[in-house]
Amino acid sequence: MSPHLDAVRVERGWVAGGVVRVAACTRGATVTCPDCGRGSARVHSRYCRTLADVAVGGRPVVIELSVRRLFCDSPGCGRRTFAEQVEGLTRRYRRRSPLLQHLVEMAGVLLAGRGGARLPRILRVPLSRTSVLFHLMRLPLPSAATPRVLGVDDFALYADVYGTLLVDAETRLPIELWEGRDAEPVAAWLRTHPGVEVVCRDGSLVYRQGITDGAPEAVQVSDRFHLWQGLSKRVGEIAATHRGCLPAAVPEPAAGPSPAEPARPSDEADTPARRHAKRLFEAVHAVSGTGRSLNAIARELGLNRRTVSKYARAATWQECVRTTRPRRPTSLDP
Repeated sequence: MSPHLDAVRVERGWVAGGVVRVAACTRGATVTCPDCGRGSARVHSRYCRTLADVAVGGRPVVIELSVRRLFCDSPGCGRRTFAEQVEGLTRRYRRRSPLLQHLVEMAGVLLAGRGGARLPRILRVPLSRTSVLFHLMRLPLPSAATPRVLGVDDFALYADVYGTLLVDAETRLPIELWEGRDAEPVAAWLRTHPGVEVVCRDGSLVYRQGITDGAPEAVQVSDRFHLWQGLSKRVGEIAATHRGCLPAAVPEPAAGPSPAEPARPSDEADTPARRHAKRLFEAVHAVSGTGRSLNAIARELGLNRRTVSKYARAATWQECVRTTRPRRPTSLDP
C-alpha cells in the first residue's frame, strides 16, 4: 500500500470478493487552505473517498478513506470550504493513489494502448486501452530545452493553409508548431528562447526576416533538402530557357551502313521452348486426323482446348513458337 500514512489512521481491513479493503480516516488537527495557505481546524462535514491502490499478494486493494471538509476563516480568501488532501495518498478528483496512477501512466508511455492495458490487468488493475491513452494524453509534456541548431520550415495543414514547424536539428525532435508562416511569430519565439546559434531554413524571405529580427547573431544556413531542391529547380529553369539550343548541340549521326536488323534465332537453334512446341505439334497432329473432336483430343493429351486448336491449325511447329518483337526505334535514340 502507498506510504505517507502519518496523517491517516487505519481502522480495519478485510477481504471481500477477492479484494483487500482498508477502512481509514484522517487524524490531522489543522489543515492548510490550498488558496490562502492559512490553517483551519473548523470542520464542515465528513465524506468517504474510495481509492484504488497497488495490488497486495495478487489481490487488488481498495482504500475507503474518511476525509473532512473544513471552513476557511480567512477574510481575504475567496474559498469558503475545502477538502483536505493526504500527502502521497490523495489528489483532487483522483480515484487512484499516486503510486498506482504513476504505474498506469508509465504503462501508457512504454506500451501505449493495448499493451499498456494488458500490463495493468496482470497487476490486478483492469483498464481499457482507451483509459490508458486518456491518462497518457493528460501527462504534461516535458519542457524542451533551447536547441543549439534550430530547424524552421513550413508544412501544409490542408489545401492552401500552412503552418510553421520548429525542430531541434541535432536530436530531430519537434519543438513547437503553429498555424501560419509569418515572420513575427518566429522572431517572438527566438526572443523568448535565447541561445540558438544556427538556424536551418529554406529560401523563404519571410523566415529570413523573422530569424534576423529574433536572433541577429545566429548563423542562417540551408539544409541539404532545400539545397538539392533549389539546385534541381535552377537546373530545370536553365534547361527550359535553353530548350531551343539543345537540338543544335546534338551531333549529326555519322554516315555509315544502315544498322542491320537484330538477328533472330534460327530454326536450327535448339531451346527448351522450341523442343516443347515441336513435341506438342507432333502429338496433336498424330491424333487430329482420326476424326476426333478437339475436346476429346484435349482430354486425352491433358491440354487446354485452345492449345489443341492452335496446334491443329498450324502448318508447321515453328508457327507455334513465341517470337520476340524487334525493338522499334524511338526519338530518344540519337
